[in-house]
Amino acid sequence: MHEKTVSRAYLMEMAAGFAVYGIILVGTIKFGRPMAEGPLRTVVLMLPMLGFLGVVWAIGRHLMRVDEYIRKFTLENIAIAAAVTAAATFTYGFLETAGYEKLSMFTVWCVMGGTWWGSTVVRAFMNR
Repeated sequence: MHEKTVSRAYLMEMAAGFAVYGIILVGTIKFGRPMAEGPLRTVVLMLPMLGFLGVVWAIGRHLMRVDEYIRKFTLENIAIAAAVTAAATFTYGFLETAGYEKLSMFTVWCVMGGTWWGSTVVRAFMNR
C-alpha cells in the first residue's frame, strides 16, 4: 500500500512540475523570443526552469520517501545514465572537431533522460 501511495505522489508531483514547465515554456516562446535582447529577455527565457526545478524537487522527495532497495535501484539507474551521457557527449565532442555539426545542450538532457528511462525499464525487466 505504501509503495502505491508513494508512486502516485511522485507521478503527481512530477506531472505538476512538467506541466508548469510546459505552460511557462509556451509563454516564453511566444513572448520572450520576440523581446529585444538584454537582461530582461534572458530572465524571461529562463523562466521555464522554475517548472524544471519542480521536477528536480519531485525526484528528491521521491528518493527520500522510498525504501532502500528502490533508492539504490534508482540511483544506480541515474549513475548508468550519467556515465552513458558522459561517454556520448565526450565522444561527440571529438566528432565536432572532425567537422560534425555542433549540437544544442538540450541534446544532453535527451540522452540522459532517455538512458535513465531505458536502464530503468531494462533492469526492472531483468530483475523479474
